[in-house]
Amino acid sequence: MQIADIDVQQADGVVTIRLDRRASRNSLACPHLDRLNVLLDRYADDAAVRCLVLTGTGKAFCSGADLDEWAEAEARGELDTYGWTDRAHKLVQALAAFPRPTIAALNGSAVGAGADLAFACDFRIAAASASLRCGYTDMGYSPDMGGTWFLPRIARPDVAKRFVFLNDKWSAHDAYSVGLVSEVIDDELFSSQVAEFAGRLASGPSVAFGHVKTLLTGSLTHSLAEQLEKELTAGIACGHSEDGQEALRAAAEGRRPQFLGR
Repeated sequence: MQIADIDVQQADGVVTIRLDRRASRNSLACPHLDRLNVLLDRYADDAAVRCLVLTGTGKAFCSGADLDEWAEAEARGELDTYGWTDRAHKLVQALAAFPRPTIAALNGSAVGAGADLAFACDFRIAAASASLRCGYTDMGYSPDMGGTWFLPRIARPDVAKRFVFLNDKWSAHDAYSVGLVSEVIDDELFSSQVAEFAGRLASGPSVAFGHVKTLLTGSLTHSLAEQLEKELTAGIACGHSEDGQEALRAAAEGRRPQFLGR
């Protein structure tokens, strides 16, 4: 299935998925969610993809659900059954579980489910002109795409509640000051610096990165003893990986390792 308004580029281990629906501020209808789910499933199984970047085109990163599709479903009496939420939940879980590093490159505004997509990524790098807004409460809804799970893991509880309750638009710098974004970059340098950062991640030990992601996520529900056991298992797997063996050779030879992501 090809969706013209989702652009994909792949180079040097980095896959960039770009939402390109400027007229609707990169909102997501069911066909776009289906396409994104297919892409994430494919790239999760492709060891050549060592970093994934999700971004938008124009002045928006993603404005969340397609309101026209939403309104049409409500008019048909199918608001609870037209399938958007099931697709969106699959997408956000796939993004959060992606086995290599992920970057939300916030080129513009992220609203509602668009903000939740950003929160599901490992890093949120924002252009200085970007912004975040919860969006849900203005529609009389509570967040329904993982925001209430991600936010308490990213920011203080009072910050999470203020973001959701008041539905204010937060500038990139305000979001950075409370930890909602990882970094803010001047607009004119945004694309090049995101590419540089993604390249650094893609050239790293991808197997180890995958284990680190799993360990960090699980640490919030494991005891210390359980976590140490998980670390031991992961460490053995890393040691047997090609990257782990290359790191040992490089250390013995006094050079920097050249990781292959395997």
